[in-house]
Amino acid sequence: MADHLAGYVPEYIENEVEREPIVKLAKMITDRVPQKLGIKKITKYDPEYWGLAAMCTDEMAEVALKMGVRKPKTLDQMVELTKMDRDHLEELLEQMAVNGVLEYNWENPEHVKQYVLPMFVPGNAEFSNMNLQMLQAHPEVGRFFERMSRLPLEKITPMVPPGGAGIGMHVIPVEKAIEMENESISLEHISYWLDKYEGKYAASPCSCRYSRQTYDEGCADDPEGWCVAMGDMADYVVETNKGGRYVTKEEALDIFRQAEENGFVHQITNIDGEDKIFAICNCNVNVCYALRTSQLFNTPNMSASAYRARVKTDNCVACGRCVEYCPAGAVKLGQKLCQKDGSKVEYPKIPLPSQQPWGPHMWDEDYRDNNRINCYDTGTAPCKTACPAHIAVQGYLKMAAQGRYTEALALIKKENPLPAICGRICNRRCEDACTRGSIDEAIAIDEVKRFIAEQDLRAETRFIPKKVVPALKGFFPEKIAIIGGGPAGLSCAFYLAEKGYAPTIFEKNPKAGGMLVYGIPSFKLEKDVVQAEIDIIEAMGVEIRTGVEVGRDITIEDLRKEGYKAFYIAIGCQGGRLAGVPGEDAEGVMTAVDLLRIVSEDSSYNVDGKAVVIGGGNVAIDAARTAGRCGASEVSMYCLESRDIMPASEEEIAEAEEEDVTISCGWGPKEILTENGKVTGIVLKKCLSVFDEEKRFAPVYDENETITVPCSRIFMSIGQSIQWGDLLKDSKVELGRGQAAVADSLTYQTAEPDIFVGGDVYTGPKFAIDAIAAGKEGAISIHRFVQPHSSMTIGRNRRQFIELDKENIYIESYDNSSRQVPGRDSVVNHKRSFRDPSLPLTEEQVKVETARCLGCGASVVDENKCIGCGVCTTKCEFDAIHLYRDFPEASKMVPSEDKLKYILPYGAKQAIKVKFSKKGKK
Repeated sequence: MADHLAGYVPEYIENEVEREPIVKLAKMITDRVPQKLGIKKITKYDPEYWGLAAMCTDEMAEVALKMGVRKPKTLDQMVELTKMDRDHLEELLEQMAVNGVLEYNWENPEHVKQYVLPMFVPGNAEFSNMNLQMLQAHPEVGRFFERMSRLPLEKITPMVPPGGAGIGMHVIPVEKAIEMENESISLEHISYWLDKYEGKYAASPCSCRYSRQTYDEGCADDPEGWCVAMGDMADYVVETNKGGRYVTKEEALDIFRQAEENGFVHQITNIDGEDKIFAICNCNVNVCYALRTSQLFNTPNMSASAYRARVKTDNCVACGRCVEYCPAGAVKLGQKLCQKDGSKVEYPKIPLPSQQPWGPHMWDEDYRDNNRINCYDTGTAPCKTACPAHIAVQGYLKMAAQGRYTEALALIKKENPLPAICGRICNRRCEDACTRGSIDEAIAIDEVKRFIAEQDLRAETRFIPKKVVPALKGFFPEKIAIIGGGPAGLSCAFYLAEKGYAPTIFEKNPKAGGMLVYGIPSFKLEKDVVQAEIDIIEAMGVEIRTGVEVGRDITIEDLRKEGYKAFYIAIGCQGGRLAGVPGEDAEGVMTAVDLLRIVSEDSSYNVDGKAVVIGGGNVAIDAARTAGRCGASEVSMYCLESRDIMPASEEEIAEAEEEDVTISCGWGPKEILTENGKVTGIVLKKCLSVFDEEKRFAPVYDENETITVPCSRIFMSIGQSIQWGDLLKDSKVELGRGQAAVADSLTYQTAEPDIFVGGDVYTGPKFAIDAIAAGKEGAISIHRFVQPHSSMTIGRNRRQFIELDKENIYIESYDNSSRQVPGRDSVVNHKRSFRDPSLPLTEEQVKVETARCLGCGASVVDENKCIGCGVCTTKCEFDAIHLYRDFPEASKMVPSEDKLKYILPYGAKQAIKVKFSKKGKK
């Protein structure tokens, strides 16, 4: 991929008369070698020109030309150089500082203020982007910063030695990650620099975050305060309209703590040698230009600290937290199990400039997306891969085994805010994929989750996650409406609240929960369980307005007028479908969805006589079991599918049959028999096949082979429908197959930009865990949408995982305990009661069950990509990943003026090494 930002020139430049002072100043400051040496002339079309032109009058440029780059001058010295009126000159210099052209400090024996013409990066490109008024008046300054942080480095990056040779910024590790490292030196510690500049700190805006917003590649963080200026720079950013504010050491430490929680990388300026820095920045790799230099050019020396991460494989549980947060994409999920021949999987490493000829063919223009690839092609733990929400199953099983139940619940809630619900009703794709199932029986993953989540059912032990907000103010004020309080809507609300929003759920029913309340019988999922999970979401700051139908009681346009900035529609598939056969309008015919809704509100509802349920899915099973509890004398099910391809799970089928429901496969409705407008029976016809050769639903019947079943009630469970009402009236949202909303498959954004969709209303009827996963993605999209000029897709985790090859593993030994089976409450009549008779596993059973886990997955670090930031160590809760001081030479800090002294010999040495390695390969 080519440089997609290349070629930009502000529109006004075409008609601009080229200003000679600006051309000269641009040539003096630039680090682009051809332009610096005059081999290539700077013109008004170059970023050096139009960037400075926005900041400088010609008079300012003439003054700057007298100064020299990075050569401090006091006011007296400037008066002597320019022969200008002192007051006018001082006013001019101060305005140049405000604009970002100059900086100033008091770094001289007399402690007299002196002005400095900085380099472009780090320097006046950053300073100008910190001045919000400048950026708003001249958004091209944002593009100027981007260009000058890239163009001078394209040729030189592969020759840069460890430590960065005085170019730009340098990673400084998370302090806790190296505090036990005996060989660390002082300048590798944030605390050293804080002590050095005791009492002189200012929190100021991040220039990279602001710059990226000027061309709609923002990361949705609030830019304010992430750059902590040190020493005299603190005064500069406060006094020159750079958005700076003085902070105490404790406040600075709190900024660094919040940065680590968000996965931001600490970096220090690296252009003044080992005795001076002027800022510690907290960088998001999706926008940071300093991190880009190592990531785009695949040259870690540009950024990397002296440290590299390594994984203690025995401790690792492939939870994936380090992978999600690694800014360099150096950590990916792999497998812990050996291959069939007993060997370990060999994982590829990114080549380094010292190993082969370097150039654009080795660059990664899409590094922000590629760094979010989750696992190696050889795959990882099947349970995490199979789960739609990609929960860290192996991780919470280990925590449960260790008795760390609250931490296990916290880990689950990173991906699933409704674990107590899912512990009862999930369709358990993780268990279907479980490697242990290829030996005997899969781990009872869902039962362990239920045991862990029992804490949420008690007010004194429930877990309310801490908010992690990419804004130092601790919240985002934008109003967001979630329409529909089912699993997708609740999940979206949860993750928006965790991100610092206070969304409002509009639910048309008397209670929130959607089909969890109105579609799943209480003998499978008791409603107090649902309410307990909802109570936690409300405790996080989510407002739920029940009994409000958007489109009837209030419209989306009304909500826009109230200040709502985005909408997440998750109304589900609340309606049932009829078969379109004669007689289905008779009294006694009802959809299964309607039956379940009625009984959820009134368990005394009566079903007289014989009942027939048409359909073979889990909803049909629920309807059949419900009809039995409502008094039906006999319940029978008829479905098109043969027993081996029935949509209902084997467990659900077994439970129905245990309750005396008879199931007949291969039959579809032909006609409903009636007398005096009431059902008396149903005629069914033989189904010969359900799907065509392309696996599309296309049933074929033998119209002549029929059976007649006498009954007084018929419940149709042959599909569900979306009841839009007037919700989308006057909107641009498009509807597709089955009247489902059409939206982008990654962002869930519809044709109406501020409307997003998720759950069944987008996919059609699926499972709760699918809706929960969609809700989290919806929250991510909405956060990016409501924050100005942010990209909806760049650097986004696509949540794609690969299952390891279970045919190519060797399992040497394992715990041979059998799968644990939960008990049943003997007091509850499990055939007729509407109470859930199932019990959670006991603690002893959990210990036995979790010991059965084979521990398939583990994280793997490519040390060639690692930049030694330590972010991974802040996310690991298993003592599995640590930093090691493998490259002490990377802590050498040199002045920018000396960079060629280090770059040229290192580059020559590297070229020789590459040359001889090529000969060796021949």
